[in-house]
Amino acid sequence: MNEKQVHKFVNRYLEATECSILEKSPAHFTVKLSPFADRELTNRPYYWSFVDRVGAEPETMTYLLVTDKQKYDAEEESKAKAKASDQPDASATSQDAAANAALGRSLGFIHGSLAAPARVPREDLYFGARKLDQLFDAAKSKGSYVYLFQEPDKRSSNPFSSTPYTAWLGVNMRVEFACDRKREEIHCFGVSLATGLCVEQFHDRLLSHKLTPRLPANIHITKNGLSFNKALGIVEQALERKLRGYDYSWAADASARLEEELVRIGSYYEPLIKNAIAETRQAIEEQFTQRQAEIRWQYEPRVTASAINCGIFHLEGID
Repeated sequence: MNEKQVHKFVNRYLEATECSILEKSPAHFTVKLSPFADRELTNRPYYWSFVDRVGAEPETMTYLLVTDKQKYDAEEESKAKAKASDQPDASATSQDAAANAALGRSLGFIHGSLAAPARVPREDLYFGARKLDQLFDAAKSKGSYVYLFQEPDKRSSNPFSSTPYTAWLGVNMRVEFACDRKREEIHCFGVSLATGLCVEQFHDRLLSHKLTPRLPANIHITKNGLSFNKALGIVEQALERKLRGYDYSWAADASARLEEELVRIGSYYEPLIKNAIAETRQAIEEQFTQRQAEIRWQYEPRVTASAINCGIFHLEGID
């Protein structure tokens, strides 16, 4: 995941959680977190329990999120050099220092600027960074299920007209082919809850529409003919039919490697067990059994399917 991809993901997360972006560039964001994002990212359970208990107005944190460290640091360095070149001469600086010292003697300590901003913590976001992992986890836990409507391309001139919308169950499925090697595929299915029609690459269809969580005006939702469980069963059947047509020669090769490994470790442990004294034989046998289980877990071919996320999408038309 490169810097541009990280920046795009962070921008989408901040917009989705309604954070206030105070400043942004292709290399950073200065953002005041929304209450939702603050709860997810700042690890302040005691503060939020206090806010919830007394009903106080929450004060969320402000962060500097750097998505391209090298570019951001170079820009800040150039700004610092430009600022240094614009500084007043030494005599003016000494006069300011004398004035500040006089104020200090008469009034005590005075902060250099009464409007000085609070310290803004900086987080460098790159693939593997702790804070970026927090963003991933928050997006995964809160974004696993969505409920969206297609925005109409144009408004009807008749205020009494109503456009029919069909509810679709969209599911992203991960299929993992594993042995001593691993390969993953992601399949996106959509099932019409009105007719039971199942289509693949449903995500591509969604990309052609603008979606909103708010119900648009002048539309009505057609009655569902399928339950969610029935629609999910259709997805599972479609995926199973697709997987039946795959080439599984890799599984046969993995099984052959498994047998070779079992024979190899057997040729090592069996003489040890045969010649071991009674006191050590049981320990060697347990070690042999454990090693066999490890080899089977590593080499045994398996195919697993799991749902990554899903949503209900109301799309125009009756399908």
